Amino acid sequence: MIGDTHIHSSFSGDSEADPEEVIRKAVTEGLPEICFTDHVDWDFPEEGVVFDIDFPEYFRVLGELREKYKEQVRVLIGVELGMQPHLGRRYTDLLMKYPFDYTIGSQHLVDMRDPYYPETFEGKTDREVFRRYFEETLENVQRFHNFDSMGHLDYIVRYGRQNRRAYHSRDYAEIIDEILKLLVKHNIALELNTAGLRKQMGAPNPHPDILRRYRYLGGTLVTVGSDSHKPYSLGFAFDTAKDILKNCGFTHYVYYQRHNPEFVKL
Repeated sequence: MIGDTHIHSSFSGDSEADPEEVIRKAVTEGLPEICFTDHVDWDFPEEGVVFDIDFPEYFRVLGELREKYKEQVRVLIGVELGMQPHLGRRYTDLLMKYPFDYTIGSQHLVDMRDPYYPETFEGKTDREVFRRYFEETLENVQRFHNFDSMGHLDYIVRYGRQNRRAYHSRDYAEIIDEILKLLVKHNIALELNTAGLRKQMGAPNPHPDILRRYRYLGGTLVTVGSDSHKPYSLGFAFDTAKDILKNCGFTHYVYYQRHNPEFVKL
């Protein structure tokens, strides 16, 4: 069984999941490890939307639960950082201040707009927005690469008006390749995020073609996450994820403890 290293709880601004309920679900499902990766998206542009964490309380609550359930499941403490070009120094300071096990770097915005809202696509084609998303992702990884894994690399596809019908990763191959080369250079993992499968997109994020390309370019570190915001979706489609990774040439997945990768055979 693969561990789930992308999980949100009530410490995230977009989840109400009780952390202990999440852990109990992980025990029921037989997951070997889970990692809470609640959102930090500082300077998020949408009015009334706040993605920040009370970190002393976060570590207190999760630390107590980690101890309580240590004989049943490995509980790790991480964070998902919403990348913007000006936040690199602040994020570096945050990571130095607290003993995270694992950090995800994720691109959630396009030109300071949240693609969740249809207005982001007004007056533009899906392809134009997708390209701009990858360009911004590249810019952010060039400026800030102090994270363990790149989260849901083609996340933007979830919100396109035509969804997967307008998306082929080869249309952005030159930009995606530059992102993947930076990940390999800086020893950063690539996440297989199964939320795309849960949302019936027909593929995880990123698409297997991107995972396969990362492997071809020398990438060996791959993490697996459900992007769960509710306990029911913990470990969603992980059997499928395992098959995808094997088909893309991977023999192991990794999880992180204090930013050190632990390799687990698929």
